[in-house]
Amino acid sequence: MTDEIKSGRDTALEVIEFYLDEVLADGSSYRSCFGMNVAKVLEIIRVPETVTGVPGKHHPAVMGTFNLRDRVMPLVDLASWLEKKPLPGNDGRKVAVVTEFSGVVTAFAVSGVSHIHYITWSKVEPPGKYLQYFSHDSVTGVMRIDGRIVFLLDMEHIISTMNPSLGLEHNAAQVADPREGAGRTILVADDSAMIRKTISTYLTRSGYGVVQATCGREAWEKLEKWKQESAAQDKPLDAFVDLVISDIEMPEMGGHELTRKIKNDPQLRTLPVVLFSSLISQVVLEDGRKAGADDQISKPDLPKLTSRVKDLIEKSKACSDGGVS
Repeated sequence: MTDEIKSGRDTALEVIEFYLDEVLADGSSYRSCFGMNVAKVLEIIRVPETVTGVPGKHHPAVMGTFNLRDRVMPLVDLASWLEKKPLPGNDGRKVAVVTEFSGVVTAFAVSGVSHIHYITWSKVEPPGKYLQYFSHDSVTGVMRIDGRIVFLLDMEHIISTMNPSLGLEHNAAQVADPREGAGRTILVADDSAMIRKTISTYLTRSGYGVVQATCGREAWEKLEKWKQESAAQDKPLDAFVDLVISDIEMPEMGGHELTRKIKNDPQLRTLPVVLFSSLISQVVLEDGRKAGADDQISKPDLPKLTSRVKDLIEKSKACSDGGVS
């Protein structure tokens, strides 16, 4: 375990690395390396010999369905989704990585699985805009390991792209009062474009202004800028931002570190911080409390997001007006 994890300055990530073998335009072969959070992997199996076709209209990357111990699940050709040309026959689809996201079980066909890595988020680089564009916003981070580049994939984004009804955005069409957040601005930091979009949808439906950041470091840079503008213009900080919502696991700077920096800053410490995670366990809750988070929200809690945000902002405003630091 690294010194950063021991000291509590950084959070750890366990990544399973897999690869896709593809045929390039000149006929040569190429191997691309990818990764995903081990916590989302149920098991790794050989690609089943029997796959049943899916009736009706569906995404071309869906190869069909198969039965795994009386559980029927879709099999997705990851190379096809990433618009790669796999090796002929079954050489490009030897292994299936069975995943579960928000109760949805999906198997992804890949060429093979190679390693499991235990790293800190500070070692994960955010993807550039060029990479995001060509990966359809499916890459959330970049790791450099033993001379090769490993792309962290947002598998949940891939699933929801193929079936929007399974994505968080599908549930964001809630009845909301657009006057509720009028004049309030919220900073949303998350490395997943899908999550940022979903949270923003919930908030903007209730009238909040939203500023997005792709990682904790970018969020901190925005806060530093607002601090400077607040001082230069002799305006309170809430003239620029009223609350921060941050993912916990992000490249360069995670949500816990971002929260600690906010709460240790004399100008920012009263700014409410909400940590967001796909699943909040007791351990995650305790880590968030130690970091100083004002609230912690998981995916099932999203319909309650705006009401909890409103309460936190009102409480912070009342403290400020009362002179309580």
